Amino acid sequence: MHTAGPTIFAKHVAHAYYVTGLSLNSRRAALHTYSRWTGLLRASGSLPCLSLGFFPASSFLNRNMVGGCVTASQMRHLWKSQSSQSRPLSPAEEEAGKAAILEKVMKGRQPTDLMLRCTILDAEGNVKTISGQFKKSDLSVEHQLNPRDLRKIDSRVPNLVPTILINILHIRALIKADTVVLFDTYGSADSRLHSVYLYHLEHNLKLKGGGLPYEFRALESTLLSVLSALEAEMVFIRTLVGGLLAELEDSIDHDRFKRLLHYSRRLASFHNRAKLVGEAIDEVLTQDEDLSAMYLTDKHNGVEHDPLDHEELEILLESFSKQVEEIVNEVENLEANVQSTQEIVELILDSNRNALLALDLQVSIATFGVGTGALLAGLLGMNLTNHFESHPYAFFAMTGVAGFASFMVAFLGFRKLVKMRKIGLSQPSSDSKPRRPWLPLPLRRRNPEGWF
Repeated sequence: MHTAGPTIFAKHVAHAYYVTGLSLNSRRAALHTYSRWTGLLRASGSLPCLSLGFFPASSFLNRNMVGGCVTASQMRHLWKSQSSQSRPLSPAEEEAGKAAILEKVMKGRQPTDLMLRCTILDAEGNVKTISGQFKKSDLSVEHQLNPRDLRKIDSRVPNLVPTILINILHIRALIKADTVVLFDTYGSADSRLHSVYLYHLEHNLKLKGGGLPYEFRALESTLLSVLSALEAEMVFIRTLVGGLLAELEDSIDHDRFKRLLHYSRRLASFHNRAKLVGEAIDEVLTQDEDLSAMYLTDKHNGVEHDPLDHEELEILLESFSKQVEEIVNEVENLEANVQSTQEIVELILDSNRNALLALDLQVSIATFGVGTGALLAGLLGMNLTNHFESHPYAFFAMTGVAGFASFMVAFLGFRKLVKMRKIGLSQPSSDSKPRRPWLPLPLRRRNPEGWF
């Protein structure tokens, strides 16, 4: 899309420029204004050397067409042949051309209505529409909602009257006194959960002998599907983590430790989702106005409902809240096991590292002792006269001295290493002075004879 000025637009298709949907005078004004803008832009160097000129009614515009077309190769000839016959447009014609083009452009830029894909169940529990396409405006008019109210579908709590809008995990639903609308998600990976939920919802809505209103039966199926999804994911994660913890008891390697880190992150994410679900239900339970407003059947039948009489709904929500709380507690226990296992593994790795360092020190001490004996042997091995060459016991004596020196150096080194490894947190150092026992300030500097 090339833009010439604030209101002139032309469309480039296969080296041709079109101005469509305008009358002849409007096209003339538009082309003339476009040529003026392109001339200014070319003079400033901000536009390529290609211009669209004004021309009167020609064969391109007199064939009952909506718009006119001029190719770039024909432009020079038309411009030269019509430049002498062209006349300047009046301000009224120029403004009319700008207004016509602006109106055409604004019509092409009108926002399109948002489409939602929904599954609808009627009052008898039968599925009327499966994954049907509906306009957002049509849904708002049909269910007496404002367009902005459908944004409440992203909230976690039902807080609209006469509808209950829910978005928990894989479920996005709109519940009324006699209708349930399920909003399908494009490309959702929870298609199996959605199918099971739809089957259970349809079966539960057809059961009218339980005493629960229509909206409560739909809400019960929704919360039951959410709880089933949480329990299924909980069992899966618990199986993975439990098997990995059992493997770590046998041996510790890099791959298992990496898997433990991955599972701990996944467990933390699941814990956050389960906790949010529980908080959403608890938040509804604390609002008496929301609980009273969720009795949609009474409002639909014109029955006055006591704002404080919501025991039936409160029991329903509390039962699911307790079950979600149990899942959260189980996740917290599993997280504690993973955390303690990570700490134990880190302690074991630290102990192994300390053992390797101790082995390195032992080898270094032994090497130092052997080096001490080799020093004596090196001193006697110099090509200098030392008067030990002719002594019959000099070799044995120097060998014994070198071996004893090596042994003593190694013995002292190992003894020092053992003392260092036995030092504890409560053991004072040998150089520290004994400390006096602590006494309260009034009893300090007082002789024992003065005590009563």
